[in-house]
Amino acid sequence: MRGPRPRLPALPALLWLALAPLPGPAARAELRVRVRLPGGQVTEESLQADSGADCVSLELRAADGALVTLTADFRQEVKIFRALILGELERGQSQFQALCFVTRLHRNEIIPSESMAKLRQPVLIWDHLSGQNVEKPPQAVVKHEKNPRTVRQAEEVRGLEHLSMDVAVNFSKAAQLSSHIHNVCAEAREAIYTREEDVKFWLEKGVDGSMFEVLPQGSDLPELQRCRLCQDRWKPCICSYSLSIEWYPCMLKYCKSRDAGGKVSSYKCGIRSCQKGYTFDYYVPQKQLCLWDEET
Repeated sequence: MRGPRPRLPALPALLWLALAPLPGPAARAELRVRVRLPGGQVTEESLQADSGADCVSLELRAADGALVTLTADFRQEVKIFRALILGELERGQSQFQALCFVTRLHRNEIIPSESMAKLRQPVLIWDHLSGQNVEKPPQAVVKHEKNPRTVRQAEEVRGLEHLSMDVAVNFSKAAQLSSHIHNVCAEAREAIYTREEDVKFWLEKGVDGSMFEVLPQGSDLPELQRCRLCQDRWKPCICSYSLSIEWYPCMLKYCKSRDAGGKVSSYKCGIRSCQKGYTFDYYVPQKQLCLWDEET
């Protein structure tokens, strides 16, 4: 019988109330929502935005206990997925295993960091009774704070994306690709993966190619199996790992207003939420690093 699985550190406590903007144009913000996982369990998901660094980060605990993080670096057009996976101590694994998958960030995948930050900032409105400006959360925030125990469900389910991560990223050189890799992937120094097609895009932008190393593929090694079919725990194989971002602001909503002269104008009036799943295939030097990917 397997012993109890170790517990990952608890998610950091996040603020429920809106954070005041920092001095100057930059703003940092945090938001926490409750979401339902595919198996029916409810978990808390944290969302953080930093308009100064132009990045957004989402974090949630999956049904199997893994801690999943997505960081979107808009400035560098980079997405970083990190998974801290509970290890199986009785099978010789460490307490947890860390993986990082780095891909190109495309336009309109997630709302801009500035818009995300504003979801948690108070705004000033004129109060006729007091004759002065007072702070009031924007309507989008009010919607989430009317009942903080509400379980959120994404308005749109985006299709599963299956990615072949055929290139390894050198951690010590990866800061040029995105400064966030140093912090996000610190526990996954030897397990940072990307795709050759994304590497070509970054090379065209002037990124140093020496940080990338092409990994062995099935076409190079005919004996290379998928890990779920491999019987020897010490042989190399192609591992698969799946994760899902259950709720994230993927689009801005726009409403129309008409002024006294009849002129129509549009303004931002909310967000649209999405859910999206990913499956990553990548080379491992031994199946021992991929024990979750087994035939059932």
